[in-house]
Amino acid sequence: MSGIVLSAAVRQNLLSLQSTAALLATTQNALATGNKVNSALDNPTNFFTASGLNNRASDINNLLDSIGNGVQVLQAANTGITSLQKLVDTAKSIANQVLQAPTGYTTKSTSTSTTLVGTASAANLVDGVGFKAGQTLIVAANGSLPAVTVTFGATESLTQLNTSLAAGNLTASINSSNQLVITTTNDAASSTIGAITTGATPGTTTFGAATPPVADPVSQATRASLVGQYNNIITQITTTAQDSSFNGINLLNGDNLKLTFDETAKSTLNITGVTYNAGGLGLSSLTVGTDFLDNNSANAALTVLGTASTTLRTEASALGSNLSVVQLRQDFNKNLINVLQTGASNLTLADANEEAANSQALSTRQSIAVSALSLANQSQQSVLQLLR
Repeated sequence: MSGIVLSAAVRQNLLSLQSTAALLATTQNALATGNKVNSALDNPTNFFTASGLNNRASDINNLLDSIGNGVQVLQAANTGITSLQKLVDTAKSIANQVLQAPTGYTTKSTSTSTTLVGTASAANLVDGVGFKAGQTLIVAANGSLPAVTVTFGATESLTQLNTSLAAGNLTASINSSNQLVITTTNDAASSTIGAITTGATPGTTTFGAATPPVADPVSQATRASLVGQYNNIITQITTTAQDSSFNGINLLNGDNLKLTFDETAKSTLNITGVTYNAGGLGLSSLTVGTDFLDNNSANAALTVLGTASTTLRTEASALGSNLSVVQLRQDFNKNLINVLQTGASNLTLADANEEAANSQALSTRQSIAVSALSLANQSQQSVLQLLR
């Protein structure tokens, strides 16, 4: 090619045509790819900055999957808490049925005094003989019945005595034989009254051995059935807690959850799990013939269930708070990814309208350059005509 002689005008027009063709190729590539920067050769600063932004967006996007799984783990735990609360409420309902059921005993435990003498009456039990001022009436503890000590004043009415005996689930009355009769209340109907003594300087009133309660078979059969229902609920509480897992993580069965929110692993959230089976909530199965025999047993179960209910509500609040945090970070990461990708696009994307206009202008320039090249060759074509 170096042996071919071209005039200066031809060479100049040829260079212009080659330059136009190169620009046209670049413009067409931008239109085809949609990017004005396709490699570091196009614009090193924009290319590497955009790559960094896209890489960070990709890393954060990869974290969204684990964050999404974390949301589902919390949702599973929250669903479990809701179900556990309903089961506890059902157990409460069963215990309340015991309180509403007929007394489980046809006859409650009683302890009867010797015959009262003198002027002892419901208005004033202290007559100086049967009972004396300063004398104590001591009921020993027995089973679920606590010990009770009553000290008589100068006057002691039956109403005052009952107020003192109420702490021991006992009540007193005077029978037709003028005897003081102490009986268990419905709350402690299954208990037998402990030994009753009248202090170091007693009057003439003493108490015989207490009679034990007599069970009502029909009522106790009903209560035994309620014990069975209660135990079924306790079993369901344990299995529900064990089933509240997602992807192998169960926050209600002792597992912990760690979530990472950024690509450097510096922004994390650690959620500590709990063990909320029946034992973890302080609940246990009851025994037929021992539990739900009277109101005290039912009230004891209700107290434990109330504590379990409070525990579940507290944990539900904690789970809700953590779920809100995770969902907020999930939305934040999605928005941040959009910001990063938009920033990268601003550095590399081509303006289709501008590139189309450039392409049209370059095509026109290319046509003009071809015509100019043809004109530059006309002087040589004139020589050729002379030679002919």
